[in-house]
Amino acid sequence: MIPRYSLPEMEAIFSDESRFGRWVEIELLATEAHSALGIVPSADSSTCRSNTPVIDARFIDEVLEREKITDHDVAAFVDVLQSRIGGTAGGWIHYGLTSSDIVDTAWCWMLRDAADLLIEASSKLLRVVVSLAKAHRDTVMIGRTHGVHAEPTTFGAKVALWALQIDRDRSRLIAARDNIAVCKLSGAVGTYSNVDPKVEQHVAHSLGLKAVPATQVISRDRHAEYMWACAAVGNTCEMIAVELRHLQRTEVREVEEGFKPGQKGSSAMPHKRNPISAETITGLSRVLRGNLQAAMQDVALWHERDISHSSVERVVLPDSSLMAHYMMHRLRRLLEGLQVSPERMKQNLYSSHGLVFSQPVLLALVQSGLTRDEAYRIVQEAAAMSWERSQDFRSVLEADSRLERVDKKVLDEAFDLKRSLVHIGQVFTALDALEG
Repeated sequence: MIPRYSLPEMEAIFSDESRFGRWVEIELLATEAHSALGIVPSADSSTCRSNTPVIDARFIDEVLEREKITDHDVAAFVDVLQSRIGGTAGGWIHYGLTSSDIVDTAWCWMLRDAADLLIEASSKLLRVVVSLAKAHRDTVMIGRTHGVHAEPTTFGAKVALWALQIDRDRSRLIAARDNIAVCKLSGAVGTYSNVDPKVEQHVAHSLGLKAVPATQVISRDRHAEYMWACAAVGNTCEMIAVELRHLQRTEVREVEEGFKPGQKGSSAMPHKRNPISAETITGLSRVLRGNLQAAMQDVALWHERDISHSSVERVVLPDSSLMAHYMMHRLRRLLEGLQVSPERMKQNLYSSHGLVFSQPVLLALVQSGLTRDEAYRIVQEAAAMSWERSQDFRSVLEADSRLERVDKKVLDEAFDLKRSLVHIGQVFTALDALEG
């Protein structure tokens, strides 16, 4: 992932230093386990640990240079590590193991740590969204369906639903974290033919991972599940971003992204304050969904192993982790600085001449003795006239001779905003339960 959409704490997990450092630790732990089994002399095992090289640019460059000869990254790594440790001790590195033992365990270790950062970011985002929802619990606005004014709601209720979805994303991340926190050191084709299962258990325990049955590679449904959790995060972030993009349109103008001193919108039009954060989030979500497709295609491998997944994962696993993490951070910043306009929301609510109360009026007329079809036609005709003439909806209704016998109090209740929002607290009950 390019630095523009990366945060340092997540970037560090997938750096070359981190990757090679984890490979080294897995090799050392396996060597120590073999020593405990009486296979590797204890002195040699100790030497491996004490002579472990620093994983720096020099070490990485040496591995990369060696790979030009071996045409195999793990083999190159093992060659360099053995050479750096030196003597007979270095020769015990990678005993009984296959490259997938090292690579797959390291991948799962990295993804577990990445998931921890994603869960933390999700929790931080959730707190901000919950706070925003509560602050605007009673901020009245128009609810829209198909982009058209429907019925009144509150901005807080809208945001509360975002919070509930973010919490579901967090649950998906937790589940994915649990299912990716695994390892395997069972050798070629996964039969433990050249490595004792106790080696695997030792490494798993030391790293806080769970040893699982596998072929030569860990089943990629686990990685696909992790990628789905990342893509789900992206979908939620995009859902919120798309909503905010609409609400920021000039004709709507119910919210605005924060605009810091010195910031510029358009390079050509000085008046513009563009929804750049929301649009960036929307775009990155598309990449996450594309990466998910690639990860799902990685599940079906040939027999006990092939490497068709390997090249894909080098790209999509770090990039998706980085993007999901960045998107939650960017969205949190956006929401923390969001400018909400309750007055504009109220203006827009009433800009459709009271038509948003058409359903309560319909139901009131039915309660007054009209058939539903009769009531529907009367309300529909009045609504059309109100819209075409830019005339108050209630005034049009009251001028209709067919409604002369309808009690004025019936219409008062139908046009009462409080009636429309009397049960808005239901979503906040769910929000309170979530917090608990």
